[in-house]
Amino acid sequence: MPHEQQKAEHIITIARQWLGTPYHHQQSLKGIGCDCLGLIRGIYSELYNHPPAVHTPYTRDWAEASGEETLIKAAGAHLKQIDINQHAPGDVLIFRFRKWMVAKHAAIESYEGRMIHAIEQSPVSEVSLGPWWQRHIAAVFRFPERPAGL
Repeated sequence: MPHEQQKAEHIITIARQWLGTPYHHQQSLKGIGCDCLGLIRGIYSELYNHPPAVHTPYTRDWAEASGEETLIKAAGAHLKQIDINQHAPGDVLIFRFRKWMVAKHAAIESYEGRMIHAIEQSPVSEVSLGPWWQRHIAAVFRFPERPAGL
């Protein structure tokens, strides 16, 4: 099995261990609570046995309030950005809910047109990466072999 495929399977296995974790804003505790960013942070921590740098707390309207691409910038500090049309299982997908809005949602692509994500009022779930979600992908990132500084 090629290394990239093994890495993707490992990432998806980790992500699936978070399924059912209740939604909780600003948290990253498997089985206890997380939001979409907390899910990605938790996977990163387990993958590298080292948590990503902690950013300042964020409000539910942080993206609208600042107008900056904070989520994309934070992802770029820890992950490798790839072409938006080259996403594959194991990649981190960043979404905009509207074309004119800044990106503020993240998920892990799984297999067979599906993704794993945390969204308000739902536990971490594996759902269809259907046409609506695909149209709203703003950026795609891949977990590096080894993060900078480790």
